[in-house]
Amino acid sequence: MPDRGSSTLLRILPLGMAAMLLLCLFPPLKARRQRQARGQAIIDSASDAFISIDSGQIILHANAAAARLFDDTPAGMRGMRLGHYILRDLRTLGGLGKHDGDPPFGDISQELRLTGRRATDYTLTGRRSDGLMFPLEGSLSAMQEDGHSVFTIIVRDISARQQMHEQLARSFSQLRELSSALQSIREEERKHIARELHDDLGQLLATLRVDLTLVRQHTDTTESLQALLHSMDGLLVTAITSLRRIASNLRPRALDEGGLYFALQKLRHDFLLRRAIHFDLLADEADLVLDDARSTAIYRIVQEALTNIARHAEASHITIALHRIDSSLAISIQDDGRGIAEHDLEKATALGLLGMRERVWGLNGSIHIGADSELGGTRIEISLPMHAEAAAAAMQ
Repeated sequence: MPDRGSSTLLRILPLGMAAMLLLCLFPPLKARRQRQARGQAIIDSASDAFISIDSGQIILHANAAAARLFDDTPAGMRGMRLGHYILRDLRTLGGLGKHDGDPPFGDISQELRLTGRRATDYTLTGRRSDGLMFPLEGSLSAMQEDGHSVFTIIVRDISARQQMHEQLARSFSQLRELSSALQSIREEERKHIARELHDDLGQLLATLRVDLTLVRQHTDTTESLQALLHSMDGLLVTAITSLRRIASNLRPRALDEGGLYFALQKLRHDFLLRRAIHFDLLADEADLVLDDARSTAIYRIVQEALTNIARHAEASHITIALHRIDSSLAISIQDDGRGIAEHDLEKATALGLLGMRERVWGLNGSIHIGADSELGGTRIEISLPMHAEAAAAAMQ
């Protein structure tokens, strides 16, 4: 049997081992606590708003920046529901009376997995203590602390950025409206100048040619004078032809006299006179009974597209199709030429493409310009809404 000294030693030995174990663990525990304290001090002094929550979206800690952001105190925010300060989006405001404080995230762990641990995928809205709403963006991350999941949210007030975006959007909208107004003014001026040239100057030249013909009928004129009069008649014919061409370029008479369908047919005919190319124009006259604004815009778009094809594409086949689809007019312009690169669309010198876009956007339409997978060249796809009032005005 062991003596009394041995029993005492056996009792003291576990206590000593425990003490030694504590002495071994104390430095790491102390270092860990120091690191945690330093990390917490950094978070508390950070300029961004940090909020820590548990899996039930109850606030565990909020730094001073978060308290300032929501017009509260760190102690006042601790223990509150996250949904008291952050809403998923403004559509939840309708039920604030009954669901005040509802969590902005459903299953937060599941949403973290689905969104790649980013909160910027959400539309978040902050709410201050006085009820004022403001936009937020931020990030969301998770960590394990003492066997429990702790989620950290870093949020930023983006009110100033949103105001700047809204100002830029308003400026962009105003520029669009200005561009559309300038296009309309330009077309009206073209129409007026073309009419003046055709009706006034054209009539004067035609009258002058009639008078010249009467002079040539006199028998007492010499051969040299007859030759001079004949030369003058040729110059008058050239001047009248040039005048008609200039007036037609300013405002095609077919657009006013026959409508968009015949104006496009005339445009195709004139294009084929200058170039040996296969050109298909697929359209139904009934689909192209439109108001003057749309008819002019579509004509100019097709005209600009043909100009670009003639200058750059080196195409041998062109297909232009215009068809009504429900309440929209679909326009497709295809060629089998050299095609267009993506960077060419953004060139500052691509004023023709920019003009086409502005005309389409001015009619609240959409336009896509890119490579054509069928013909191998360029394809322009346009969709223009056809409003009932516009169709009614065109039929009057």
